[in-house]
Amino acid sequence: TFAVMCALLITALATSTVLVASSHHWLLAWLGLELNTLSILPIIMKPAHPRATEATIKYFLIQTTAAAMILFAGTINTWQTGQWTITHTPSPLTTTTMTIAIHLKLGLAPVHLWYPDVLQGATMNTALILSTWQKLAPFALLTTMSNHLPPEALLLLGLVSALTGGWLGLNQTQVRKILAASSIAHMGWLITALAISPPIATLTLVIYIMMTTAVFSQLNVTETKTTHDISTSWTHSPALNLTTMLALISLGGLPPMTGFMPKWLILKDMLSANLALLALTILMASLPSLFFYLRLTYISTLTAPPTTTTTEYKWRLKTNPQKNLSPLLTLTALLLPLTPALYNTT
Repeated sequence: TFAVMCALLITALATSTVLVASSHHWLLAWLGLELNTLSILPIIMKPAHPRATEATIKYFLIQTTAAAMILFAGTINTWQTGQWTITHTPSPLTTTTMTIAIHLKLGLAPVHLWYPDVLQGATMNTALILSTWQKLAPFALLTTMSNHLPPEALLLLGLVSALTGGWLGLNQTQVRKILAASSIAHMGWLITALAISPPIATLTLVIYIMMTTAVFSQLNVTETKTTHDISTSWTHSPALNLTTMLALISLGGLPPMTGFMPKWLILKDMLSANLALLALTILMASLPSLFFYLRLTYISTLTAPPTTTTTEYKWRLKTNPQKNLSPLLTLTALLLPLTPALYNTT
């Protein structure tokens, strides 16, 4: 049955990510990335819809191109150094090719155009996996070779991604495309953090995954696919609607929500490294992102439709209260006071 196959595919997905994160050999890391790609393809393709098939093909072509570049970079590195070790990559050709390939896998600007289309063609749960779990393996590779990566290139690419993600989400009405733009912008902050402090980059990724999971889960419960759907989602549960607003504000990085923490720590470290101009630029680049989060918040809470007999209610699809969302939403909204403790441990 499909349930058994899905369980096997998710197991393979988890195993491949752990394989990449724990390997110090180029071939093993490449093998893990390929297994990761092959595991997710049937999950994306499950809905019997041409858009899902199109998304699968786009994802397959992009990921295999990136994997081929990674294999090429690993082979060149072995040829020059005589070692397959990931941590020993002194060659600029290897590190540059590897950075481009991993950026392609993560969907960062300027190689990001495939990402919103793939998310739009996937279901909400699959889009959640693509936006969260699928970031872990490439990030693990970047962290492993972070000592050899060119910091100037990472900072530039991070800034471009933060800018692009902000502008990309402004004119969208599809929620999955808005969250894809959000992901591109957050990955820009992540890469910037990696160039300055890998432990803070890890903290940034954990918080991003937490917030994105909360938002996707809430939108999935209320069956929200467009910005128009958000305005009627309050009929499901007013409390859930309120927490969706808080999660979106947190994703935008406004204090006193959890999402402000990584931006605060990244900017603090950038100022400590005398990168004040870059810090100001990336901070300004996050304003368009904040605008579209606030627009979603405004639509969800402050633009109630007229309560007439013809009002669009989602009364047919009442769901049970999502008790498993409670701890996730608490973490999404209330972790900011723990910043000193988390900063000292990183």
